[in-house]
Amino acid sequence: MSAPAFIEHVAPLAASYDVILSDVWGVVHNGVAATLPACDALARFRAGGGTVMLITNAPRAAAVVREFIDKLHVPHDAYDGIISSGDVTRDVIVRRRGETVFHIGPKRDVSVFSELGIEAFAPPESADYVVCTGLFDDDREQPENYRPLLTQLLKRGLLMVCANPDLVVERGDRLVYCAGAVADLYASLGGKVLYAGKPHAPIYEMALARAAAVRGQMPALDRVLAIGDSVRTDLTGANSFGIDCLFVTAGIHAEELGGRENPDAALLQKIFAGAKRYPKAVMRRLVW
Repeated sequence: MSAPAFIEHVAPLAASYDVILSDVWGVVHNGVAATLPACDALARFRAGGGTVMLITNAPRAAAVVREFIDKLHVPHDAYDGIISSGDVTRDVIVRRRGETVFHIGPKRDVSVFSELGIEAFAPPESADYVVCTGLFDDDREQPENYRPLLTQLLKRGLLMVCANPDLVVERGDRLVYCAGAVADLYASLGGKVLYAGKPHAPIYEMALARAAAVRGQMPALDRVLAIGDSVRTDLTGANSFGIDCLFVTAGIHAEELGGRENPDAALLQKIFAGAKRYPKAVMRRLVW
């Protein structure tokens, strides 16, 4: 397949769509500050009658995500709603309310449980299932640190619910591991994993249902554009769900592409070909 078009401005492309499902971390902000040109582009799309849903693999409820991006000064006029993998995870937790859970992840993610009134935590020796929202200490740990624990969970045959399928995420100018890296290691050992977020269908279904509520009708899939910076989650998820994708290079793939400003087109094509996934178009950063 030929390389997708490399565009400098999204406006001409956006004219063909009614709904944008935009990734958050890596497109709208980098974990430290809002990416203002991207926010402006989304706001302009909305001003022209479009609907924007922020769709994120953050393992927290949408309300918590909103509080976080408010602190980074992401303007409210850039989006109509937020759908998180934490929301999908919460649905799973509610359905298993009578069971005990072992939580792998930082203390800041406990809100996923507390807001649902879930206090039935248990150690790995006796828990009924596992929810992984991240690493206990993502500043210092790596997935391999979890191999002994995961082997213990595997022996008991526990299901792991992965609240964030991302492998890594930007935090300023560096990358840190996410829940997906731990979950993938567990799966490679033979463990059963339920992935709550992108690239899996439930989060897209929830996002389109919210968009339909805003617009008064369900949008046609060929009028929906996904925007993201990850081949594994954003591009694969969009392709699998049957919607177009605009791929942003100045995100988690920036280093392997040779930098944020001048990505190597040949390396980019190699990544797409290796994944057998192709976007509608490519941009360095989202700009109207």
